[in-house]
Amino acid sequence: MIAALFVQEGGCYSGLEGVDAWPESRDARLYPGPHPVVAHHPCQRWGKFYFGSPLTVARTGVRKKMGDDNGCFEAALAAVKKWGGVIEHPWGSKAWAHFGINRPNRRGGWERASLLDGGWTCCVEQGQYGHYARKPTMLYAFGIDPPELRWGKTEAKFDPEVIARLGIKKARRIGEVSFKGGGVDSTARIHTPIEFRDLLIAMARSAKVSNE
Repeated sequence: MIAALFVQEGGCYSGLEGVDAWPESRDARLYPGPHPVVAHHPCQRWGKFYFGSPLTVARTGVRKKMGDDNGCFEAALAAVKKWGGVIEHPWGSKAWAHFGINRPNRRGGWERASLLDGGWTCCVEQGQYGHYARKPTMLYAFGIDPPELRWGKTEAKFDPEVIARLGIKKARRIGEVSFKGGGVDSTARIHTPIEFRDLLIAMARSAKVSNE
């Protein structure tokens, strides 16, 4: 059994045998153990636009505070260190520096999370596992033997219709993930490909952490 924390209600972790899913309705910050975890906690307050949409900030004058995620990342990190498992967050997440985790190499490869930490960190592209964009993702794993992943920085993936309409320069400036989802439905952007989900579950199931 593993626990999938901060996952989407009715999402790709729901109904899986051997997976205890914790969507928002269960408040994964309260996860008591004892199973290893896969954590997909919110990333909005840790990214490039942690302060909010530039248009909204310009209109309202209100800026969000960096890291103000109601303790979700801190809770996920504590759970992984206590029970073993893996955390995923977007490439460039400011949470890594905030919590003293080394920034991994963008091109891949496992590295020690810090000199005083028994964990591992890396960057891997979800596009290598079925996402429509490259979607570079940082992982933090604890209590596992790091597996070999599909490393490498690949070429950007743009729909030919987008390139024809906007040109490659503008497409690159806007970014791959901007052309699907958004508005009231960001599922296409934020979903976890099935193959990547299964990889994270396998990593969590391999965790061995002693809490004696």
